[in-house]
Amino acid sequence: MLTAVLAWLAAFAVCVAAVLVGQSVRAAPRRRRRRPLARIGLFLSLSGPWLSVLAALGYGARTGAWVPAAAAAAIAVTVVALAGLLLAPA
Repeated sequence: MLTAVLAWLAAFAVCVAAVLVGQSVRAAPRRRRRRPLARIGLFLSLSGPWLSVLAALGYGARTGAWVPAAAAAAIAVTVVALAGLLLAPA
């Protein structure tokens, strides 16, 4: 039980860090209209981490495998945040 709680706290910490990094993408000065890929990257940077955590919570609730779900959440948040930063560089 304690392991699952600590794993989810770590997953949420990764999510908050990814969202803060995503905010830097949104706060970047714009000189012209964003490209379609940059818009997708912005969406991934801002909403992707939260959606990844919600999907992992659903998986954990459905299967009861809370620790693997938390690990998958942390990995998914990292991958989504990096994809968002690559598509919409600051």
